[in-house]
Amino acid sequence: MKKQSKSFFITLASITLLIGCATNTLTHRSELSLVSDEEMMTTAASQYKQFLSTNKVVSNNSGSKDAAMVGKVSNKIIAAVKQYYADLGRSSELDGYAWEVNTVVSNEANAWCMPGGKIVVYTGLLPITQNEASLAVVIGHEVTHALAKHGKERMSQGLIQQFGGQVLTAALANKPTETQQLFGTAFGLGTQYGIMLPFSRKDEYEADRYGLVFTALAGYDPHEAINFWQRMEKFAGSQKPPEFVSTHPSDENRIAQLQSVMDETVAKYYHPQAQH
Repeated sequence: MKKQSKSFFITLASITLLIGCATNTLTHRSELSLVSDEEMMTTAASQYKQFLSTNKVVSNNSGSKDAAMVGKVSNKIIAAVKQYYADLGRSSELDGYAWEVNTVVSNEANAWCMPGGKIVVYTGLLPITQNEASLAVVIGHEVTHALAKHGKERMSQGLIQQFGGQVLTAALANKPTETQQLFGTAFGLGTQYGIMLPFSRKDEYEADRYGLVFTALAGYDPHEAINFWQRMEKFAGSQKPPEFVSTHPSDENRIAQLQSVMDETVAKYYHPQAQH
């Protein structure tokens, strides 16, 4: 192991001992947290506004079928999330979420959700999703990242690795550009390699699992997740790096993981007749 890697893990362990770890309601696992939810939501709102101002947004009132579909599916996923938390008696954990959905013109096949429910879907993704159910799979996956606070955890790891454990407000004040870049990477606007790789892959599997739950609760057939990832595999072809250098699991492994929880998810959460 390199000295830098050893130093990072020693620092991470030391800070974890000092501040403790929070347990996430959705994933039921402990997670490193150097940043408050309020800080993350405030920063997310600012970064989201800045992103929209520098990209071509398809207005919801433009008559665009793409934007209409993104809005429709997103709203059903949001309703499913609210139902899930209400059933757990945890609705208060969604306090502070100001859900917002936008479709952005881009050839990139991407989507993401920032803390507080700030969702973006790129038009380049839609030829691959092809239908509402597949789009629900993607949006459910991305919303799970926000609910599971994966970005918050990766942001905390980045603050330790790059800024020696500075709090977010101090990092923004001292190194605003670097901190904004770190924020963008943590929420899917870039690719993170190296020391943070194992955390990111675990996040992806969690997002797949609970995204499937929200897809089912929204009234969409979770089996469509398999079809979507098979199409994504063909689309990506040889462009993707091998799994051991990628933050995302290979589509083959991802599909296997999805299939392992499919029957349980369908039996427990998929009741399409209740949607009519």
